[in-house]
Amino acid sequence: MKNQYFGDLNDYRKYGLLRTLCLNGTIRILICWMLTPDDGTSDGRFTDYLGKPRRWRSYDPALYDSLQASLVGNQQRRVGVVEQENLVPSASYFSLLLRDDNREEYFDLLREESAGSTLIFFDPDNGMEVKSVPPGHRGSHKYLCWKEASSFFASGHSLLIYQHFPREKRESYITLLSQDFNSRMGATKLFSLQTSSVVYFLLPHPLHDEVLAGAIDSIKNVWGKEFTIRQHST
Repeated sequence: MKNQYFGDLNDYRKYGLLRTLCLNGTIRILICWMLTPDDGTSDGRFTDYLGKPRRWRSYDPALYDSLQASLVGNQQRRVGVVEQENLVPSASYFSLLLRDDNREEYFDLLREESAGSTLIFFDPDNGMEVKSVPPGHRGSHKYLCWKEASSFFASGHSLLIYQHFPREKRESYITLLSQDFNSRMGATKLFSLQTSSVVYFLLPHPLHDEVLAGAIDSIKNVWGKEFTIRQHST
């Protein structure tokens, strides 16, 4: 995640997803921004939706108004607004900057912060680790590593993971990555929540199956066609 992305359309859907998933604070979410420095590109420019309230506001009026005030009124583009405005009820936040050379320290500290959380949301720039960028190499800060995700899942946390689409067929990509979550992490049940731009993978830990099933129903009710939700079981 970069501050330059804050408040764009993908962010609106993302925070709306988290707000719905938390079930008004019933599910305690730890938001791991995996924050990286802004890069000076035009990514994050899709904020025109804030000028189209008839189309977008009804999904989550309070969230929409807050993002509109931050971007249009105060011109603030930083994830700290989410924390200050308590936009995700009962959430806690891990906001340290992630670099290529501080992964071990970063995730050791995150492990300490994760106690008491039901679900951890990982928000890497790109998504899951790829072979061409192994941990510690240049650009690896943009990815969540398999061993890191596996460790938190094994310790009893459910996971929600942001994934950017590569340039390949999306449906087959989602299927292949779902299989990876099963083979690499032993996740026998997971959900993909796809928008027009990105996909999120929700891995319910067996301890949280029932409550997260209710959260999935809430997402369908609130966001409708903005999220295409599929269950992947093995």
